[in-house]
Amino acid sequence: MKIKDVKAIEILDSRGNPTVRTYLTLDDGTIAAASVPSGASTGTHEAIELRDKDQKRYGGQGVLNAVNNVNYVIKKMVIGADADPKTIDQKMIALDGTPDKSRLGANAILSVSEALNRALASSSKKPLWRFLSDYYFEGKGNAPKIMFNVVNGGKHASWNFDIQEFIIIPQRQLASEAVRMGAEIYHAIKKNLKKKGLSTLVGDEGGFSPNLNSNEEVFQVIIESATNAGYVNGKDYRLAIDAAASEFYSGSKYILKKDNREVSGDELINYYLSLEKKYLVHSFEDAFHEDDWENWTKFMTRLDPHNLLIGDDLLCTDTKRIKIGHEKKSINSVLIKLNQIGTVLETVEAIKMTQKYGWAVAVSHRSGETEDPFIADLAYASSAEFLKTGAPARSDRVSKHNRLIEIENKL
Repeated sequence: MKIKDVKAIEILDSRGNPTVRTYLTLDDGTIAAASVPSGASTGTHEAIELRDKDQKRYGGQGVLNAVNNVNYVIKKMVIGADADPKTIDQKMIALDGTPDKSRLGANAILSVSEALNRALASSSKKPLWRFLSDYYFEGKGNAPKIMFNVVNGGKHASWNFDIQEFIIIPQRQLASEAVRMGAEIYHAIKKNLKKKGLSTLVGDEGGFSPNLNSNEEVFQVIIESATNAGYVNGKDYRLAIDAAASEFYSGSKYILKKDNREVSGDELINYYLSLEKKYLVHSFEDAFHEDDWENWTKFMTRLDPHNLLIGDDLLCTDTKRIKIGHEKKSINSVLIKLNQIGTVLETVEAIKMTQKYGWAVAVSHRSGETEDPFIADLAYASSAEFLKTGAPARSDRVSKHNRLIEIENKL
């Protein structure tokens, strides 16, 4: 099979910002497309998302340079080439020639990488998850548990809370059952907030962002609402947070504006341990600044070994940083984001390294998403423990939930 054509266009993501969608055509006539998401609280070690910085278009957020890199630079290299995803990814990495994909843009490269995998799946008449599983993961495949971000804070909701995401994880392996529980708790929270006279407006990822008095009060509202829906914390679902602590780190301190206090790394560890004990918080993501390795390791030694410490900005889906995390014993789980590293191949390598270390894999969306459900297929194909993809609301999030339900039903 050969690649016949590629064409990229500029589309909008869920925040109304431009992003890249690429269509790829194989020589048997198969056409497939892929759309690339964008993050708000991004790590400094992420691959570069190329933006035009032309203030006359989209406030400088346009992606025409990335689109042109697909249509004129990458296209020239891949037309007529064998449609082998690993080889094409390696060629694009070499063509870019920078350590952070700043020449062509991770958004340009990833759009081609994903579109090629989807085109080959379609051509071979396989569901995408099955193609990815056969090609990268020796034919494995298992449903992940779903992480629902039901309350938004930090950069995702104008800093209503210091903690960026308050998450529930239904303890159900069947996607249809997990989605039902997530939706029922989500609607129970909405009903509860209305009863309290609070706002039910939502943040970037579809979670609510009410004007509560503290970060801790969010846990109380979630647990109360879930109880009203008939679900028990620690049994039917687990609580989790994405602190996105790099966003409230200043010098050597962490500034918790909502709680009106400034804390050291040790004090923040004690705060997290109190949440673990008081509210049975099971998973802590980005608990410290992305280069504060010392406090990551300290927290890891004190965290219940059955609970999770997830590296996101700390690791950026980069095998070099994942290896450092292993050497420093700083985490026991890795958040996987395709656009942090920029190709499907490198993402798979990060997943495999995580699994080799015996850690949990959580495949994740970004705050600026599209309706493309590629990550749901990847999570299933890789037998990831979790798929993190926002609230059970808005099509850019629900498309991933619905895709897992399709896979469950062999569609």
